[in-house]
Amino acid sequence: MADYVLSGCSSADLSKEHFEAIGVRYICMHFTLDGVSYPDDLGQSMPADEMYARMAKGATTSTSQINISEYVDYFSAFCEQGLDVVHVSLSSGISGTYGSAVSAALIVRERYPEREIYVIDSLGASSGYGLILDTAAAMRDKGLSAKELADWIEANRLKLHHWFFSTDLSSYVRGGRISKTAAFFGGVFEICPLLNMDNLGRLVPRRKIRTKKNVIREIVQRMVENAQDGTDYSGKCYISMSACRADAEEVARLVEEKFPKLDGKVLINNIGGLIGAHTGPGTVALFFWGGERVD
Repeated sequence: MADYVLSGCSSADLSKEHFEAIGVRYICMHFTLDGVSYPDDLGQSMPADEMYARMAKGATTSTSQINISEYVDYFSAFCEQGLDVVHVSLSSGISGTYGSAVSAALIVRERYPEREIYVIDSLGASSGYGLILDTAAAMRDKGLSAKELADWIEANRLKLHHWFFSTDLSSYVRGGRISKTAAFFGGVFEICPLLNMDNLGRLVPRRKIRTKKNVIREIVQRMVENAQDGTDYSGKCYISMSACRADAEEVARLVEEKFPKLDGKVLINNIGGLIGAHTGPGTVALFFWGGERVD
């Protein structure tokens, strides 16, 4: 049994049962819906379907990162048990929570100088970040030390590919990321933006594709082009989605058809409160291991 804790945060968008099954601890992010604050606790306080239904009706949302004090308490609890910590954070390219975790680790190390706390920037998000944690848990179970595991995550995090598309642009308008005019014409011409995560962990628009059918084909093609060993890819593949399960299931069907050597079926998760507060309903994200991401 490892003498350290492998940890992440709830924005890794795995289910509570999945976190428990792989023995990964997590700290909850926060979001607000129509001015009411909720922990991003994997749908326990606010079920995903309810959140997205309210957003579709115009509910306002905002998010807040985990602060230094919360991280100090979280890390200290493990150190008091005589455990080191390997904590993998949501990408610094989309959140400041990595900086909070680093600052908290410095404080906790002064209190517990005999303990080690490794904080790694995942440069990932949602179930892509979750797939990093899942794979890291398997490496931990093979007997890697805390430092060896932290080094492995740091060396391999950019090999986890993230591709996203959205069929509903209303949340992008509310968040100020696109104009109402752009969203109007996007709706008229059935434009679905395709994005990925670059090597700095930022979400970057790559193409504007007409029709949902075409963007579903294109996102699977990006996996064909980038997956480790091409269509012989034998790793895991995760999808996360926001209130558009039929679209996610179609992506999963095509992936399983193109990649017969996958490690199990494609796993479909909900996009949780923190990420979903920005994407709104209608987003599908595809995650897999490949060559190192470059931009």
